[in-house]
Amino acid sequence: MKFVDLAKVTVKAGRGGNGALSFRREKFIPKGGPDGADGGQGGSVILEAVGGVVTLADFEYNRRFQAGHAGHGAGAMRTGANGEDLTVPVPCGTLVRDEEGRILADLVEPGQKFVAARGGRGGRGNAHFATSTRRTPRFAEKGDPGEERTLTLELKLIADVGLVGFPNAGKSSILAAISGAKPRIAGYPFTTLSPNLGVLAVDDQQIVVADVPGLIEGAHEDKGLGLQFLRHVERTRALLHVVDLSESNVLGNVDVVREEFRAYGADLDARPCLVVGNKTDLPGTEENARLLKEEMARRGVPCLLVSALTGEGIPELIREVVALVRAAPRPEGTVTLAEPLSPAVQELPRRRGRGGTPDPVEIIRLPDGRFRVEHANLETAVGRINFEQEDAMLKFSRLLKRLNVEEALEAAGAREGDWVLIGDEEFEFQPDRIME
Repeated sequence: MKFVDLAKVTVKAGRGGNGALSFRREKFIPKGGPDGADGGQGGSVILEAVGGVVTLADFEYNRRFQAGHAGHGAGAMRTGANGEDLTVPVPCGTLVRDEEGRILADLVEPGQKFVAARGGRGGRGNAHFATSTRRTPRFAEKGDPGEERTLTLELKLIADVGLVGFPNAGKSSILAAISGAKPRIAGYPFTTLSPNLGVLAVDDQQIVVADVPGLIEGAHEDKGLGLQFLRHVERTRALLHVVDLSESNVLGNVDVVREEFRAYGADLDARPCLVVGNKTDLPGTEENARLLKEEMARRGVPCLLVSALTGEGIPELIREVVALVRAAPRPEGTVTLAEPLSPAVQELPRRRGRGGTPDPVEIIRLPDGRFRVEHANLETAVGRINFEQEDAMLKFSRLLKRLNVEEALEAAGAREGDWVLIGDEEFEFQPDRIME
């Protein structure tokens, strides 16, 4: 399976059902009252972290996800059916960002969910608007559209131990030696182009070990494989820093990796670490092995010398890995609770004397001479009006009157016959008609 750790997707929730405009029609019951029911709630798109999925490869070709639309309300108080939610499985460790790069959710543990797009609210039927003074309302609401947005999914592997180090240091060989993994191994840099996972089974515990792509100087600036490497060690409990003892500048290579950790952040330089000097089977590595042991002892960093090829030191390495994991809890991501993707829209507030005046509308004059009325609640309310219904214009006029829209338009320079935009609707400005 191809390893993919970045994907861009579009999620769209279902539209809410329209409310019904209906009146009772029964024999021997004259002038039956309104019985139009509400529309259903649109389905939502939900991202859920699941175990067993280790890549975002499924999102390379399937990038758009649509939840179900709701059913419309009907007469005899028959409420429309709710739209079907769509649950999209993602790997544990998936970070969800919006188009501005803000983190919306960090799904770490299996079963954690995030509502990526909320279904539209169902429109209210005319039975909802019946009062003692308005017994035959001849209008009903349309359902709200479902939310839609583009999201970036970023996978940060959840592993207990991360194998880090320069290219060709022998990380893949060590992974194969301590676990059942069978990574690609060759004698040239960047053999590993994507993370490999292995499982070290000890007693009743399974330790996940990740061999991630080799690191070079400047990786925190995205040089080489750069950030593709560093993001995958953020959640590890401990790090095994593998050093090639056959290299000429062993201590310098150690310092480069540590400096990259400090520059990247995420507390990587403070993560429990074990330095592993590899390739002791090669001739001429004795002096580098001695220098590495002495310098690490001076710094207080544990160090082991091994040969992944011959198995020398591997049993001791396994014991040290188990001890590190049991002593260090895995860093957890922050799970963002599902929040509405747009500001909650309430019903338009009613005036209560002088202190209950609703928020004022904002009028914007467009370059083509039209006027746009901006007010979140008003735009949503207008979007719910079905102007084909008998009393729709009366309801619309009441909304405009309540927010003093006519006065605001005239103050902004609007004159009779000008065109006015409210949400997706366009109207000709007729102030006398509005005030009737």
